[in-house]
Amino acid sequence: MYLPAPFAESCPEELQRIMREHPLAMLVTQRPDGLEADHLPFLLIADQGPLGSLQAHVARANPLWRAVRDGDAVLVVFRGTDGYISPNWYPGKQETHRHVPTWNYEAVHAHGCIRVREDEKFLRAVLGRLTRVHEASEPRPWRMSDAPADYLAEELGQIVGIEIELTRIEGKRKLSQNRDARDFENTVQTLENRGRKDLAAAMRRARDGVIG
Repeated sequence: MYLPAPFAESCPEELQRIMREHPLAMLVTQRPDGLEADHLPFLLIADQGPLGSLQAHVARANPLWRAVRDGDAVLVVFRGTDGYISPNWYPGKQETHRHVPTWNYEAVHAHGCIRVREDEKFLRAVLGRLTRVHEASEPRPWRMSDAPADYLAEELGQIVGIEIELTRIEGKRKLSQNRDARDFENTVQTLENRGRKDLAAAMRRARDGVIG
């Protein structure tokens, strides 16, 4: 990933925040016939290994788990908030016209080694964690025990777990940090006025060095 100095993000807490808040990521693997990508919701286990690990599951019908070998190098790409930035939002543009459109975004590239997990204990643990995380905001969170035991056992038999030990994490937050204060502030205000409070907040966080 191209990482100009103003946009490089190395803070572990910020990288983990992006990975947690945007869990649907792209898993890139090298297969015999070339590169393949799968889109999966991942769990970050931050305290497992020096850099943490990622856990997920795939359908047993998915060829991914048969095509990779334990220890193969893989890449998981997380994308945070993003959006188009018009040069018309820069007050300086009206004076010099020396500005062009751009795109602001957050991204994390997590490199690691994959391992296939078929044991039921691992699968139940992954499903339990996913459920607790993503059902937390529901008024009556769904629990695995809500499903009949025989149905749940059948569903578990249709999936395979994957675990990725992270070996390197790269982060990029291209959020107008290189703009002067006037252009930056007007861009944030424009985004807020257009309902893009998520991108505006990310820009302020990047500028102010706020974590989390």
